[in-house]
Amino acid sequence: MLDIGTGTGALALAAARAGAASVAAVDLSLRSIVATWLNCRIRGVRCRVYRGDLFEPVAGRRFDLIVANPPYVPAATNGLCRHRISRCWDGGVDGRAVLDRLCAGARELLSPQGMMLIVHSAVCDDSVTLRRLAEAGLPAKVLARSTVPFGPVMRLRAAMLESRGLIEPGQHDEELVVIAARASAGGRGAH
Repeated sequence: MLDIGTGTGALALAAARAGAASVAAVDLSLRSIVATWLNCRIRGVRCRVYRGDLFEPVAGRRFDLIVANPPYVPAATNGLCRHRISRCWDGGVDGRAVLDRLCAGARELLSPQGMMLIVHSAVCDDSVTLRRLAEAGLPAKVLARSTVPFGPVMRLRAAMLESRGLIEPGQHDEELVVIAARASAGGRGAH
């Protein structure tokens, strides 16, 4: 199992507790890597923790399950800050800067019967995620949808999102989606 953009390691910990044979976690942030490492040690969970950009630290490996909750909040620019806390949520102007890279690169890391689960806001257009995954050879579908109140970052950016037509006037909640993409042993994605 691979947790991309692990943050505090919550998904890596959950996978280990659910019985994953091996768990790896990747994040660009040194703080996130330290937090994940500490959380795993405190809870007695074995997890290989890597610092780096998306798939780079685990290139050449294959995983049965990849999970990701990438930065997806639309930002003022496409310039993604590498050394600020905002890198945890900034997804470029349309929120897709990291999502699109995730869709394009996952196929190479999935085992023949592997699956990837991605969580992001519908503000980023889940139909685009489904299309990009299919283009990468990973047909996908939405597994779940849930409407939640805006968190602090979305609240702060609501006026900007509204001016771009990404949310309705006065909107105070967002729909989160969980998307599943599967590989197949034949080298072509299938469900």
